[in-house]
Order: sequence, then C-alpha cells, then structure tokens
Amino acid sequence: MIAVLVAMLVHMLFTNPNLEWPTVRKYLFSNIILRGVWMTIKLTILSMAIGIVLGTLAAVMRLSENPVVKGAAWLYVWFFRGTPLLVQIVFWFSIHLLFKTLAFGIPFGPHFAGENTNNLIPLFTSALLALSLNEGAYMSEIVRAGILSVDEGQSEAAHALGMTKTQTMRRIVLPQAMRVIVPPTGNETNSMLKSTSLVSTIGIFELLRSAQAIYNNNYKTIPLLIVAVIWYLAMTSILQVGQFYLERHYGRGSTRTVPLTPVQKAKLLFSSVQNRGSHP
Repeated sequence: MIAVLVAMLVHMLFTNPNLEWPTVRKYLFSNIILRGVWMTIKLTILSMAIGIVLGTLAAVMRLSENPVVKGAAWLYVWFFRGTPLLVQIVFWFSIHLLFKTLAFGIPFGPHFAGENTNNLIPLFTSALLALSLNEGAYMSEIVRAGILSVDEGQSEAAHALGMTKTQTMRRIVLPQAMRVIVPPTGNETNSMLKSTSLVSTIGIFELLRSAQAIYNNNYKTIPLLIVAVIWYLAMTSILQVGQFYLERHYGRGSTRTVPLTPVQKAKLLFSSVQNRGSHP
C-alpha cells in the first residue's frame, strides 16, 4: 500500500500540468526569492540568539530562592507562552497605538529624552522583538529542565571547592545540562525558521511574503508555493545536520557508543559489501 501511494505521488509530480515545473525553475533563484531567504535566515539567527540568552536568564531566575526574581521570571514565561505568536507580532507592530513616544528619564519624574515609537521600533525590530521574546519563554523551560537534570551533588561538590554560584553554573552545571538542552533547542530552531513566515502578516518580505508578492502579480500560486517549500525544506535539512553533530558532540561520555556520522555509515556499508564480494 505504501509503495502504491508513493508511486501515485511520483506520477502526480511528473504528470500534473498545474505544478508548472518550468515556472518553479524560473523563480527558484530569483532575486526577490533569495532576498526573502536571507531575511528568513537573519530573523531565525537573531531571534534564536536573543531567545537563548533570555531563556537562560529566565531559567536561572526561576531557580532562584528570591521570590521577587522567581515571580518575575514566572510572569514572563506565563505571558509569552500563553498568548499566540501571531498576536504578539501584531501587537509589537501596533505598539505605536499604545505609546506615541518612548521617553527616557526618572520613573514618575522628568524625562530627559524621547523619540517617536515608530522610529525606535521599525518594522524589522517589531518582528524581532515578537519572535525573540516568545522564543525566550520556551527556551527558559528547556534550559530549566536541563539544569534540573544535573545531580545536585555536582553543585555541592563545586561549592565545597570554593566555587561561586556563577562559576558553578557556568563551569559545572551548564556543560552537563547541554546534552539535555541541545535536542529541544534544535527543534526550536527548526520551528523558529518556519515561524518567521508569520511576520509576512505585517509586511516583512521574508520567504513566504516574497513568494506571495510574485504570485499576486502572475497568479502562479502553486508553483511559487512549491518554490517556498523547496527552500524551507533545504534550510531545515541543513539545520537537522547541524543538530545531529551537536547532539553527537555533547552526547560523548553519556553513552557507550557515539552515533556514526553519515560518512562513517557509508564507509561501513562499502566495506561490508567488499567483504561479501571477496568471500563467496
């Protein structure tokens, strides 16, 4: 049954004229699509970098014994995990409706300087704020789970040696927690790359918006969506390769055998075929 379904899919890909493969080839590497790909990559990298920093900070704050610090971190995670990402994107895009200007000065006192909100938070910045703040809330739970997976005896031993809490966290706890943190972080990066398509709703020309701009003019909707799908699959496949090697690196010492790389698997398969050929 699976073979029949696959055969039907392949047949459709080669025979359905509505796919318009010549149009796909025409626009696959067009300038507007490549600019959209670069915007998608840039938003993904920056949002994940900021999100990881915010998430690590929030995770450490949630593990603090100070109730104010712990409560502030919990409130941040609760709000940004509890509201849809699309709503957050539209909110930051419309922030000028709430605050016409942003001023700097003494709280409840005089202001020293101020600037129009649209100038301080342009279109790209509003998208970056929404994506990174949302990602930080999810990363905080991932980092917190990784920290809690490390035995408390490790921290106690480090403190007995005279290490501070910061040194213990940086040198002892986090390196061991990475094998728990890396796999879901890779999944979050993969998800972030696809979530950047949501910023098309506020007019940022990432990959999906670029494809939409083309098919709104030539009405070639399906071919342009196929172009976007091909690029998304290519980028997520590269991310999966990077995630594999990161997991392999941080997994050393936790298992008896380290997973083989694709090159090592190919060599092993080639050598086994040679051995079978030499021994009839």
